Amino acid sequence: MIELRSTAEIDAMRPAGRFVAEVLTELATHVAPGVSLLDLDRVAHAMIRERGAASCYIDYHPSFGARPFGKVLCTSVNDAVLHGLPHDYRLRDGDNVSLDFAAEVDGWVADSAITCFVGTPPGVDVHMRETAERALAAGIAAAVPGNRIGDISAAIGDTINDAGYAVNTSFGGHGVGHTMHQPPDVPNWGEPGRGLQLRAGLVVAIEPWFLAGDGSIRMDRDGWTIRSGDRTRGVHVEHTVAITADGPVVLTDRSGLSPAG
Repeated sequence: MIELRSTAEIDAMRPAGRFVAEVLTELATHVAPGVSLLDLDRVAHAMIRERGAASCYIDYHPSFGARPFGKVLCTSVNDAVLHGLPHDYRLRDGDNVSLDFAAEVDGWVADSAITCFVGTPPGVDVHMRETAERALAAGIAAAVPGNRIGDISAAIGDTINDAGYAVNTSFGGHGVGHTMHQPPDVPNWGEPGRGLQLRAGLVVAIEPWFLAGDGSIRMDRDGWTIRSGDRTRGVHVEHTVAITADGPVVLTDRSGLSPAG
């Protein structure tokens, strides 16, 4: 069932959005050569405990997952693009890593992702991240009452395609509320004017992701990490957005935030 939130409920979701934004802002400062993916997960876990929040990932076990996720952060490096299960890999100069984080604060959930560079990134990675961020901004701009899901999807997909990349529609955005994944689905490809009509009070996670190659994907041996089928690199960005009568409100906005300490 698709749920619409009142203005008061959207205000109640703001602390979750703020916390998720704070965690990703802090994590970005820890991304450096020699840092383990498990180190990043520990930082996020410590912040969850300190805030009194709850992880959306640690017990998460959807049909496509081999087992409960067991960590609080998704860390997807280079040719991994989604659901990367943290392990003892240490980041190297030239890597890119997407950090996807969702948490519950006071009964409300927010979900967001960033792609970070380790040291000096290849030029293609820079172009991909710029494209992903433009696609995210275009999707957010289309998230207004009266538009349809297809308008968000088309804005994302057209931006990615126009930059020369393929769109994989296996995973995309989704509704957010008391749980991490709720209706409606928000694909990264679609037709304008099609799909569910957007109304004030709908809260969705909008999350462009794509790969440098043909867009094919495969499951890693860990049963969670999604990698490119052709071993090309990928990028992933995401915000939780409330659709309001005054326009989209990005609940996980990181602008103006400073790292902890």
